[in-house]
Amino acid sequence: MTSSQDTQNSEPQVIAEGVDDEPVEHNRRVFAGWAYYVVATMSGLYALFHMAALNGWSIGDWTGIEIPFLPTFPLETWNFRIIHIAGALILGFTLYSARAFPDDDRGGRHPLDLLAWVAIIPALYACWTAIGFAGQIAGGTMWNGIDAAIREAEIWHYGVPLLAATTVGILIGWVRPRIRGAVSPADLVLGVCGLAVAIYLITIYGTLMRNSTGTPFAPVGISLAAVAGTALIMELTRRVAGLALIIIAGVFLIYVFVGDYLPGFLNAPDIEWTRFFSQVYTDAGILGPTTAVSSTYIILFIIFAAFLQASKVGDYFVNFAFAAAGRARGGPAKVAIFASGLMGMINGTSAGNVVATGSLTIPLMKKVGYRPTTSGAVEAAASTGGQIMPPIMGAGAFIMAEITGIPYQDIAIAAIIPAILYFVSIYFMVDFEAAKLGMRGMREDELPKFRDMARRVFLFLPIVILIAALFMGYSVIRAGTYATAAAAVVSWLTPYRMGLRSVSKAFELAGTMAIQIIAVCACAGIIVGVISLTGVGARFSSVLLNIADANQLLALFFAMCIAILLGMGMPTTAAYAVAASVVAPGLVQMGIPMLTAHFFVFYFAVVSAITPPVALASYAAAGISGANPMATSVASFKIGISAFVVPFMFFYNAALLMDGTWYEVLRAGATAVFGVFLLSSGVQGWWVGGRANGLIRIALIVVALFMIEGGLISDLIGIGGAVALFLLARAFRSGPAPAA
Repeated sequence: MTSSQDTQNSEPQVIAEGVDDEPVEHNRRVFAGWAYYVVATMSGLYALFHMAALNGWSIGDWTGIEIPFLPTFPLETWNFRIIHIAGALILGFTLYSARAFPDDDRGGRHPLDLLAWVAIIPALYACWTAIGFAGQIAGGTMWNGIDAAIREAEIWHYGVPLLAATTVGILIGWVRPRIRGAVSPADLVLGVCGLAVAIYLITIYGTLMRNSTGTPFAPVGISLAAVAGTALIMELTRRVAGLALIIIAGVFLIYVFVGDYLPGFLNAPDIEWTRFFSQVYTDAGILGPTTAVSSTYIILFIIFAAFLQASKVGDYFVNFAFAAAGRARGGPAKVAIFASGLMGMINGTSAGNVVATGSLTIPLMKKVGYRPTTSGAVEAAASTGGQIMPPIMGAGAFIMAEITGIPYQDIAIAAIIPAILYFVSIYFMVDFEAAKLGMRGMREDELPKFRDMARRVFLFLPIVILIAALFMGYSVIRAGTYATAAAAVVSWLTPYRMGLRSVSKAFELAGTMAIQIIAVCACAGIIVGVISLTGVGARFSSVLLNIADANQLLALFFAMCIAILLGMGMPTTAAYAVAASVVAPGLVQMGIPMLTAHFFVFYFAVVSAITPPVALASYAAAGISGANPMATSVASFKIGISAFVVPFMFFYNAALLMDGTWYEVLRAGATAVFGVFLLSSGVQGWWVGGRANGLIRIALIVVALFMIEGGLISDLIGIGGAVALFLLARAFRSGPAPAA
C-alpha cells in the first residue's frame, strides 16, 4: 500500500477550477490598456464575421439600411475563404511573435525597427496597386497574362514590392528582440502583406481569371501573390504549431521542382513555378477542402467551445468526471479518461486537451501512486481519444465529410463503437495497472458531491441540443448555431451568467483560438495542392495496389505506417488531411469502402499524437508530470495500443462502423469489447484477479486477436480460448493478488 493512502481526512476536497482558462503560449503577446481593446475587438469581430457569414446575417437585412463597405452575405465562396485566411494572418501576426519571449522582456526601440518601418511602404504600395488593378478591371480593361504592359505592372508595381516586404518582415521577426506587450513593426509589415495578397486575389478571382489558373493566360500576379501568401502561411504555422508541419510542407514544395529528376514512382513532370503557384492558391490547394472546413465547421465549433468555456462548462465536465469515477481504484486515472473524453468534444487538439485537464489529473494520479511516466501517459492517451469522440470528434471529422461527401451525421454515428472500444481499452489498462499496484480510489470527502453535480446536469444541454439538431436533419451550421445560443442561455442558470460583456469575451476568445487551426489547415492545403498538382498521390496508390496484390494485410500495415509517419508532430487536422490525400485513395482503389478507408487513415492520424518518437500529446503530458518525454510517449503508446488494432477490426468487420443489421452491429460491438478486454489483460499482465505469467499473456493476446477478427468461427475460438485461460489461471495462478 502506498504512502498516499495514509492521507488525513482533513485533506481538502478536489474541485476542478481553471479548466476553461486559456493557456498563454511562450510566444503569445499579452496586451494591456488600449492595445488590448484594439486586439480584442479585432479578434471578436473576426469570429462574429464568420458566424454572420455562415448564417447569412446582415445588418442591412435587419434594419433595411444599406451600410457602405460592409459585406453582403452570403459571400462568394472563394472570396470568403480568402478573407478567412487573410484575417487569420493579420490577427496571428498581431498576437504571436516569431520566437518565444525571454523572461526579461527588453523594451525600447531597436535599429531593425527602422528597416521594418521602411518595409511597410512597399507593402502598402502593393495594397494600393491591387486596388488600382480592381479599378482598371472595373473600367473594362481585359486582364490577362499575355499583355506585356499588364505583366510588367504586376511584376514591378505589385509582386516585387510585396515579396520584398514579406521577406524583410519574416527575417526581422526572427532576429529582433521580443517585447511581449507590443506588436513589432516587422509583424505589422506581415499583416499588411497578408492584406495585399487578399485584395489582389479577390480582385482577380472576381473576374474570369480563376478559369485561367495553370495556363499561360493566368496573370503573373496570381503566382506572385501565391508565393507571398504561401510564405506568410508557413511562417504563421511555424509560430503557432511548430516546425514539424513546416518541414513536411517544405519537402513537398521542393518535390514540385525536383520531381522530374527522381526515379520510379516519385518521378513527376517538370512544372514551371508560375504554373504551380497560380494553382496552389485555388480550391486545388490552399482554398481547397482543408480551408473549406476551417472556414465553416471548425470555426463554428470553436465559437461553440468558446461559449462553453465562458460559461465554465469545462470545469463542470471535470468535476462531473471526478464525482462519477473518482471512487474507483486508481480514481484520478479514470477521471482523466472521462474528463478528457468530455473535453475532447470542445477541444480540437490532443495536446490542448492534455493541458486543459492534465494540469489537474496528472498531479492527482501521482498522488495516489501512479509513476510520473504512467500519469502522463494515461492523460496523453485519454486526451488523444477525445479527437475520435462523437459528436464533434475534433476537426478531422469535418474534413472527412468534406473530402468524402459522406454526411457528417453518418460519420458521427459510425464513430460510436470505435470510440467506445478505445476508451474501454484505456479504462481496462489503467484499472489493471491500479490493481497491480494495489491502489485505492479517492475518498468521499475528497470529491465533489455527485448529487450536486447531478443538479447541474442541465449544463450538458448544449451538447444534447447539438446532437438532437443534427439527427433532426438540421445542417451542421444551423445545429452548431443553436448549440452556441443554448450555451449562452444555460449560463443564466449558473453563477457565470453571460451578458453582453461575456458574449463579447467569448467571440474574442474564439477568434484567438481559431488562429492555430486555420493556419494549420491552410498549410495542409499547400501539401494537398502539391499532391494533387504533381499526381504523386495517384502514383502512391498504384504502389499500394501492387503490395495488395501480394498481401492485403501487408498493404494495410504499410498504409498505417505512412499515415502515422505523415502525422508525427502535426496536429490531428493536418495529419488527417495529408494522409487522406496520400493513403486513402489507394485504399479505396483496393476495394475498401470509402468510409472504412478514411476512418482507417483518420484513426492513425489521431494516434500519431502518442506514437514515438514524435508524440505531441505525450510530450505535453510529460511537461506536466515531470517525466522523461520519450518514456512517456512509449508508455502512452502501450496504454493506447487498442487504437492501433481497432482500425483493422472495422476493416475485417464493417458492422463496427454501423454497417449491418442491428444484430450484426450488437454482436460485433460485444465481441470487440471482450476482445479489447483480453488484449488489455495480456498487455498489462493481469488476469483473473492476479498477475499473469508470460505464457498466459501471450495466449491472451492471441485469443484477443481471434475475438477482434469478427467472424463467427473466430469469435467461438476466442471465447473457448478465454474460458480455457480462465480455468488455467484459477488452477495455476502465478502469484496472489495484492490487497486493494
